Amino acid sequence: MKAMSTGILKWFYPGIGIKRWVVLSAFGVALLILGTANLRSEEFWLIQFLDALVVISGIIILILGIKRLMRSFIAAFVPSASRGDELIDILYQKKQLSRGPRIVTVGGGTGLSVILSGLKNYTSNISAIVTVADSGGSSGRLRQQFDVLPPGDIRNCLVALADAPTLMRDLFQFRFDGNSEFSGHSFGNLFLMVMSRLTGDFEKAIKETSKVLALRGQVIPSTLGDVTLVAYYSDGSTVVGEDQIPKARKVINRVSLTPEYPAATPDALKAIREAQIIVLGPGSLYTSIIPNLLIKEISREIAKSEAIKVYVCNVMTQPGETDGYSVCDHIKALVSHSHPHILDYCVINNGEVPKEVLKRYSQDSSVLVTNDRKKVESIGYRVIEEDFSTIADGVIRHDPEKLAKIILSFIEEI
Repeated sequence: MKAMSTGILKWFYPGIGIKRWVVLSAFGVALLILGTANLRSEEFWLIQFLDALVVISGIIILILGIKRLMRSFIAAFVPSASRGDELIDILYQKKQLSRGPRIVTVGGGTGLSVILSGLKNYTSNISAIVTVADSGGSSGRLRQQFDVLPPGDIRNCLVALADAPTLMRDLFQFRFDGNSEFSGHSFGNLFLMVMSRLTGDFEKAIKETSKVLALRGQVIPSTLGDVTLVAYYSDGSTVVGEDQIPKARKVINRVSLTPEYPAATPDALKAIREAQIIVLGPGSLYTSIIPNLLIKEISREIAKSEAIKVYVCNVMTQPGETDGYSVCDHIKALVSHSHPHILDYCVINNGEVPKEVLKRYSQDSSVLVTNDRKKVESIGYRVIEEDFSTIADGVIRHDPEKLAKIILSFIEEI
């Protein structure tokens, strides 16, 4: 009993920001009681008017007190509430997003984070299944030094889905420079590495970090196994390591994982089974999308899923991976590494790209992906042509808003 009373008293400790609103609400209730006590009596009309005024004041004060009390509670869990947003707008948005379609995205790299940043404005039922085959940059160094799964692609997706304040998102993307031991590392990568050590579980580290960033959805590694990507080239040579594959600048025949049969994460399989729409890409074909599909359980679940399955094709070819590839070549690579039923639709960009931008890309042997729609349709897949590209600082990007609307339009097919 004593512990219970102590717990109740804690709510009234200084600095919590609750006492004033409890008192204000109580004052509103008191005015309501006082005003309604004589409201129906046959008193002089002026007194009745004053009683009615007291009742109205009590209602207004009570509503204000409850609203501010709720904001104090919600601000602890919903970051946007502490930014001064209207409470009703916050609650309405949360409710609407929770009713959004169940979408699963599969990939890695910057392409996946772009589509997530657009989709999160329409639904919070997003599951991003992310490759953990990264072996370069900060992720590769942490992987070698601390024996943790590469956090880079995971971090990008966490930030893309975050509902946390901008400063928090910028903090996770902050990258150290200079000549220190931290040079090249991002704060988010280090945070995930430390959380993995503290929790003893990389998957749990992601879930705890998701709470910190107030995610609209979930980020799921495709496997928790320590996998390495291997590329086999047309000249018979092989290259080991995701970061080394594009550097060879050779024609890729196929890629595989070592070990060959890693186990898929249960959360990834569950998300696929419950999905209404499954999106592959956008992103690097051989180093971001296909590594997820090489996990047999994942490709099998996607193939037998009744969800709408969409592949978002890249706008430009990627040197060292898809040199000279058409749209149909991309699809054939996906199917040959997984299953013919891995997709239903292919979304192709038909927006114009300025000649000066194309000329700049050609200097790195990157050209527009050839649109061979008839070939794609002849092998059994439907094509959607839309303008979803944008130019930023001379670089071709996928427009997250346009892409999200295209993906959401498939809901009509369900």
